[in-house]
Amino acid sequence: MNDLRPRPFPLYAKILLLFALNVALLGLALGLLVRAQFGLGRDWPLSSGANNRIDSTCDLILGELNSKEPGQWDEVLRRFDASYQNRAQFLVFAEGAQKGGPAVDLPPEVRQRLGDRRGPPLPRREPPPPMDGPPPGLPRIPFPPRDPRPKTMVHTGDPSRYWVVVRGAVLRPHEDHPQPVALVVMSDSLSGGGLFFDLKPWLIIGAGSLLLSALLWLPLALGINRSISQMTRATAQLAEGRFDVRVNERRRDELGALGHAINQMASRLAGLVGGQKRFLGDVAHELCSPLAKLRVALGILEQQAGGEQRAYVAQADEQAERMAALVNELLSFSKTALGASQVKLRPVAVAEVVAEAVRREQKGETPIRTAIAPGCLALAEPELLTRALGNLLRNAITYAGAAGPIEVAATMDGDHVLISVDDAGPGAPEAELEKIFDPFYRLDPSRNRATGGVGLGLAIVKTCVEACGGTVQCRNRAPTGLQATIRLAAAPRQ
Repeated sequence: MNDLRPRPFPLYAKILLLFALNVALLGLALGLLVRAQFGLGRDWPLSSGANNRIDSTCDLILGELNSKEPGQWDEVLRRFDASYQNRAQFLVFAEGAQKGGPAVDLPPEVRQRLGDRRGPPLPRREPPPPMDGPPPGLPRIPFPPRDPRPKTMVHTGDPSRYWVVVRGAVLRPHEDHPQPVALVVMSDSLSGGGLFFDLKPWLIIGAGSLLLSALLWLPLALGINRSISQMTRATAQLAEGRFDVRVNERRRDELGALGHAINQMASRLAGLVGGQKRFLGDVAHELCSPLAKLRVALGILEQQAGGEQRAYVAQADEQAERMAALVNELLSFSKTALGASQVKLRPVAVAEVVAEAVRREQKGETPIRTAIAPGCLALAEPELLTRALGNLLRNAITYAGAAGPIEVAATMDGDHVLISVDDAGPGAPEAELEKIFDPFYRLDPSRNRATGGVGLGLAIVKTCVEACGGTVQCRNRAPTGLQATIRLAAAPRQ
């Protein structure tokens, strides 16, 4: 058995590999963004991008404060507050007192960073005197570059606020020495109006990550969906008896193995069903000759039998006639099924086919009404379509002839022709509607001859219609009755 060939790349391995690759790419993108946005310093929110933004803003503020008198500092700070939508407020402290900005009661943590635990400033340390060079005998060791503006960040609660303390100096006009100051940036959120934390790069990298993930998973998802859809359609066609359907089995995973199994199943079913139909045809053909001889012998015996024996001979002849009818139906069913591939379709006038079927089947007093739309041309084989309509009419007359007229209608539906046969009988149970076209299936489980035939009439209808490239289905009418609808392709207009 080679129906389940080994697949070198199973589906779960593909999914796990793509998942790992997706996680790795997202992690790399996140790491690059964090490094670019924050860095990995001790006060990580003030590293890299945020650090540069704060330095640039503080340089601008200190540059303007240099040219302004202390009484004008509030105006400068308010202008910078407005540039960040007042989500970041700037304060200036010098000599242990606030020199600019809105009056704020600083939390102890911020006062500690300012060197003002209780109010008085910490003593400033004078820088050591410059040296002409290193002491003799010691090598010159380069010092690492220092942050031009030392800063630190503090988060306080009740209310929750973020504080950034930046050291600087202001050289006011007519002064020889710069005055040390501390710029304090206060914000109620970590973003600080975009000064501390810029949300835009996160949105861009998030959207890019989603797009990258979609592009990464889309081919796999589309491939799986395409294969499953194809197999769903194929199994639905197999359920309808169309065993010539095939699916793509070139995938190198479990779906490819499943497709291969479906193709093998279809081939196997086609062989079994074809063999069954040929067997039925052969049996029916072989029974024709003995049945014909039996009926001839019964006819001769009936002529020579006496009065009492003649009744028994008549009963035997009746049974032989039923057997002959059964054999004829088997022959018709098997010939139609086996010859479907050789049927040549051509444009057929639906009105003519319906008229011929009505002429053949109209017997007794059951009226048959027809309503055929003008110009209905269907692609079909005339004799097969006539036989299908004749069997539908015969079935309607048998089961619902006494309930009212039989109606045959034909209409155009886009590129298709719909032919319906309606009766006013009791209909059929909803659960049985999909089974009534199966060979030898009958609604009456007792299979009494008085309640119908052998269950091949509607099976012949389905075989004839499918040989013409169409479909047939039944539904119950409201309030009562059964409707059988044949759907065929419309013939192209000349």
